[in-house]
Amino acid sequence: MITGGSTRIATNYYQPRQGGDMAAVRGMSKAVFAADDAARAAGEPAIIDYDFIAEHAAEFEAYRAAVDATSWESILDQSGLTRAEIEEAARIYMNAGSVIATWAMGVTQHKHSVIIVREITNFMLLRGNIGRPGAGLCPVRGHSNVQGDRTVGIDEKAPPALLDALEKELGVPMPRKPGHNTVEAVAAMLDGKAQTFIALGGNFMRATPDSPLIVKAFEKQKLTVNIATKLNHSHLVPGETSFVLPCLGRTEIDRNSAGRSQVVTVEDSMSMVHGSGGINPPASDELRSEVAIVAGIAEATLGNAHVDWKALADDYDLIRDMIERVIPGFDNFNERVRVPRGFHLRNAAAEREWNTPAKKATFYSGPLPEQTEHQQALTRDDLFVLQTFRSHDQYNTTIYGMDDRYRGVYGERHVIFMNPKDMEALGAHSRQRVDVIGEYGDGVERIARNFRLVPYNIPQGSVGGYYPELNVLVPLSSYGEDSFTPTSKSVLVSVRLRRDAS
Repeated sequence: MITGGSTRIATNYYQPRQGGDMAAVRGMSKAVFAADDAARAAGEPAIIDYDFIAEHAAEFEAYRAAVDATSWESILDQSGLTRAEIEEAARIYMNAGSVIATWAMGVTQHKHSVIIVREITNFMLLRGNIGRPGAGLCPVRGHSNVQGDRTVGIDEKAPPALLDALEKELGVPMPRKPGHNTVEAVAAMLDGKAQTFIALGGNFMRATPDSPLIVKAFEKQKLTVNIATKLNHSHLVPGETSFVLPCLGRTEIDRNSAGRSQVVTVEDSMSMVHGSGGINPPASDELRSEVAIVAGIAEATLGNAHVDWKALADDYDLIRDMIERVIPGFDNFNERVRVPRGFHLRNAAAEREWNTPAKKATFYSGPLPEQTEHQQALTRDDLFVLQTFRSHDQYNTTIYGMDDRYRGVYGERHVIFMNPKDMEALGAHSRQRVDVIGEYGDGVERIARNFRLVPYNIPQGSVGGYYPELNVLVPLSSYGEDSFTPTSKSVLVSVRLRRDAS
C-alpha cells in the first residue's frame, strides 16, 4: 500500500456463481472421498482422518451417502465451476497440513446460507481441520464488536442459562418471550405491534432492505430515539415524537465524576477482548457517553430499586464486575482487560469440546438447494442475479468518499458491474445508463434508476453494485432460512437500458 503497487493475495482464484458455494464445497468433498477410496485401495495411507472422525464426529456415514447421491452434473450446474477447478481446489486442500476456512457475507447473505456454512464445516471435518493449531473455521464479521455483543447477551433469543444468571444477579424476573430480529422488528413496526424505536448507533434505515418499506415503518412509530455520534439518514424520518441524542465517540475521552478516564471493551473476530479508551478531547463538554444515556433512560423508566444505574454509568468497572458474575469466561475481567492486547475467550470447538446433542461434531447430510437464484435466472434471458457490496471508501453505511480503487471506479457510486459478454447480449456499452428492476415476484415495484454499466470480471448472469444504494431492490421478505439474514447476495433483477442518456 505504501508503494502504491499491488500484492498477490492468492495462488488460485475461482469464481463460483452467487449462491453456488455449497455445491462447490460438496464437489470438493466428493473429490476427497474419491481420492481416499483410491488411496486405500492401493494400500496407501488414508486421506480422510478416520481417527478424528471416530473420536469426535457423528453422522459421517450419512454424509458420505449424501455426497455419493449428489451428481457431478448438479454440482457443476449450481456452482458454475468446472470439475477440473473443483478437483484442483480439493487437491490443494488434501496436500495441506492444516487448513483454515474463512468466509464472509458472500456466503451468509443467501436464502440457503445456513446449509452452506454446514457444508463448509463438513468439508473441514473430513481431515480433522478443527481443533488443532493452524486449522479451523473463521467467519469474518464486519463490525469490530458484533461478536462481543452476542457474547454478553445482546440476543433476541437469550438462552435460558443467561436469563437464569441475570435473575440471580439482579433479583428480578427476566422476560422469557423471544424478541425480534431485524426482519421481524420491521414487520412489527409496520403492523403496529412495535411503536417505539431506539437505536444505539447505526443507520438502521439505510442498512436494512426494501428502503421505501422501512420509511413507512418509521413513519408509523409513536417514538423514535437515535443515540448517535453523527447525523445520518435514519434521523431524517422521525416518528410522532423523535429525539436525536448525540453521544461521545469511542475515540473521545470519557471521564467520570472523579475525572478518571473510562474504558470500554471490545471483542474481535478472533475472540480477543481488549480495552478501548478515547484519546481525543470531546467535541463538547455536554456530550454524554452511550452508557450514561442508556443508564439514564433505565433509571427514569425503572428506578434504582434493583440496579444503581448512576453508579454503573460512573464506573464501568462495576458493569464488568456484573458481567464477570453472569457470563462464563470473564473471570478477573477488569484485571485481564487492562493487560496489553487483552485476553482470549475460550472456544470450545477449538479444544475439541462439542456442545451438540451428540457431544460430537455432527455432519450435516442434507441435499443441495433445490434451485439457486442463478438457476431461476435461466428461465428468462433478461434475468440476472444481483449482489450488493461495499466500496473501498466505505465502512458499513458510512460513505467516506466516492472512489473504489478495488474495482477502478472513481467519483461515483451509482454503477452496475456486469460481465462484458452480458453487456454485449443486451446491446449495451460501457458507461450506458440503465434501470435495475427487482424481479422477486411479490407484486411490489422495486426499481433502482439511472445507474451506469461498468464492464467487470464477474460471472456471466451476475451483476453487482453498492450497498446501501441498491437496498431498494432487496426484498425484506427474502432472507436466509434459519438465519433471517437478508439475501443481499442473491437478488433476482432485470436490467433495462435507458434511451434518454448514455
